[in-house]
Amino acid sequence: QVQLVESGGGLVQAGGSLRLSCVASGNIFKVNTMAWYRQAPGKQRELVADITSAHSTTYADPVKGRFTISRDNAQNTVYLQLNSLKPEDTAVYYCYTDQIYTGPKYTDTRYLEVWGQGTPVTVSS
Repeated sequence: QVQLVESGGGLVQAGGSLRLSCVASGNIFKVNTMAWYRQAPGKQRELVADITSAHSTTYADPVKGRFTISRDNAQNTVYLQLNSLKPEDTAVYYCYTDQIYTGPKYTDTRYLEVWGQGTPVTVSS
């Protein structure tokens, strides 16, 4: 079995910063694209940023220039640096990967669409 575990959320004042981490654990050979999503109260879950295993990144427009996604493939970890936080960034932040490989062969087990449990971020005005 594999899992994603997030950490780093908390309460911060507007203009402040946080760094979220997400570690993939279990029988892992490779983690494919990793992403951060967020879900604010009463709203749908939305993509914040994603990063491929080759470190190509994309960002949602509301966070461009303020958030930075990065990853350490050797540690199966993805990070999200949140700067210049705004009250509207308040949400539960979820780590996600579309695919985890347990081995190099196409017959090896793959886990699809794996989500973390979420870490809350609250930005006060």
